[in-house]
Amino acid sequence: MQHLLTLQELDKESLYAIILKGIEIKTNPKAYYNHCERKGLLMLFQKSSTRTALSFQSGVHQMGGYAVNMDWDSSNFRISPIQYEARYVSRNCDVIMARLKKHEDLLELAAYSQVPVINGCCEKYHPCQALADLMTMYEVKGSFEGVTLAYVGIHNNVANSLVAGCMTLGIKLLLVTPIVNEASWDVELMQRAYQSGYVEEIEVLSTAMRKADFIYTDTWVDMEFFADDDYQEEKHRRIDIMMPFQINKRSLGKYAPYIMHDMPIHPGFEIAEDVIESEHSTIYQQAENRMHVQKSLLLHLLNV
Repeated sequence: MQHLLTLQELDKESLYAIILKGIEIKTNPKAYYNHCERKGLLMLFQKSSTRTALSFQSGVHQMGGYAVNMDWDSSNFRISPIQYEARYVSRNCDVIMARLKKHEDLLELAAYSQVPVINGCCEKYHPCQALADLMTMYEVKGSFEGVTLAYVGIHNNVANSLVAGCMTLGIKLLLVTPIVNEASWDVELMQRAYQSGYVEEIEVLSTAMRKADFIYTDTWVDMEFFADDDYQEEKHRRIDIMMPFQINKRSLGKYAPYIMHDMPIHPGFEIAEDVIESEHSTIYQQAENRMHVQKSLLLHLLNV
């Protein structure tokens, strides 16, 4: 039994196969209408969601399975040790997708679950998003050979999963990250990343623009803090530091990389609105690909 908690669980062959199967499913969805017949997906949410909730629920339904939505705070996960609840709920489903606040809770859930556990986002990793990102890059370029991706923004959970995926597939990744989310930093991952030769820190945005085939940005403030009154001072500090790194027509200059963003978008902060809707934007393609590649992931974990 395999879990997907960081993206580091997949070797190059498996990761490549999931991406290619995702493209195949997207092209011919009817061929997979019965591949998850009578298979149950438990969706456990401690954090709010649009893309993760909709894409997993739609995906498993379209393949003949069913999804059960469970809110962490409305369930007994809130009041009981995870190990006991995990042992119970995993007897009532075939896969668990959990979107939790703490990676350590996901690790405990996986340790006691009798079925595969998928990380639907935590403070350290967002592997399902990275799968969709990599699938989108492959669709656009037709290969990963010689591709360079620049991630511009806060070093966060998305950055970590991109690091893991790019190392596995041999994609050059440039990190333009003036601020690091302390809770997201993974020392062991980044040590391996820098030693791999595939991951490089870049301080000057124009240098990354010149080298990159894809420019990727993300929110500067985690979704749970964006409207938090107690976080406003830190929010404004981040905006002051990060505004020179906004993806806009001026920062793009003469370069025309493909534009990526994992959503939700905050126009006027990490990215300008006219860039979101530009001809080089792959943002909605990325978002759509969440469902297709997660269908592929479910088939991989279920061995069907």
